[in-house]
Amino acid sequence: MTTQAAALRAEQADVQTDKPLLSVRDLRTTVLKPASFSLAVGECIAIRGPSGSGKTLLLRAITDLDPNEGVVSLAGRDRATMTGPDWRRLVGYVPAEPGWWADTVGEHFADWSAALAVARQLGFAEDARSWPVARLSTGERLRLALVRALMVGPKVLLLDEPTAALDPASVSAVETLIAAWRRAGLGVLWVTHDEGQAARVAAQRLVVSRGQVREEDGACPAISR
Repeated sequence: MTTQAAALRAEQADVQTDKPLLSVRDLRTTVLKPASFSLAVGECIAIRGPSGSGKTLLLRAITDLDPNEGVVSLAGRDRATMTGPDWRRLVGYVPAEPGWWADTVGEHFADWSAALAVARQLGFAEDARSWPVARLSTGERLRLALVRALMVGPKVLLLDEPTAALDPASVSAVETLIAAWRRAGLGVLWVTHDEGQAARVAAQRLVVSRGQVREEDGACPAISR
C-alpha cells in the first residue's frame, strides 16, 4: 500500500460506516433531472448509458464544475460550506480528456517520488518524469492523470471512461489499482461503456438516459424525476 493510500485509510476510519461517504440529493441541471443516491466508504458505483445521455454532466455537477442545484455532501459536510478548490481536492474528477499545463510529466507532480510508487503499478518507470507531455499517447495521458488525481488525496474519485483507450493489460492494471485504493476507503463513481467492466468493478450500478438517472436492475437507491 502506498503512503497516500495508507493516509486515506487512516482518514476514512473516522467516517461512520453506517452513513454515506458521498450523498447526492435532488441534484439537477438544465439537462439532468433531479437525482438522489449515495456512495459508501470503499464502494464503487458504475455509471452507464448512451453517449450524450448526461454521464459526464453528472460527474461535473457533483464536482461543481457546471451550474447545478441540489445538495451534495461528503461525510455529512455540505458542499456549500466549502470552497470549490477544497471540495474538488476531496472529491476528485478525472475527465475523459485530462488537461496538461506544463511541458514535462514531472512538472505536474509536487512529489514525483511518491507518485512513482503508484505510477509503477500502471507500467511507468522513473524516467517518465522527464517525458515531454507532447509525446504521451492517449493511454499514457489517461493513466498519468489517474496517478495525478490520486496524489491529491481525494476521499471520493469520479472517473470518466478512465480505460477507454487502454490495452487489456493496462485496463487490468487500472482496475487493480483502484481496487486497492477502495480497500483503503476510497469511494468511486466510474463511468464506463463496458458492461463487463461495470460488473467487475462495481456491485452497484446507475444508468443515465436522456438526463434521467436511474438504478440498474434495482442495484442501488437512486431517484430521478
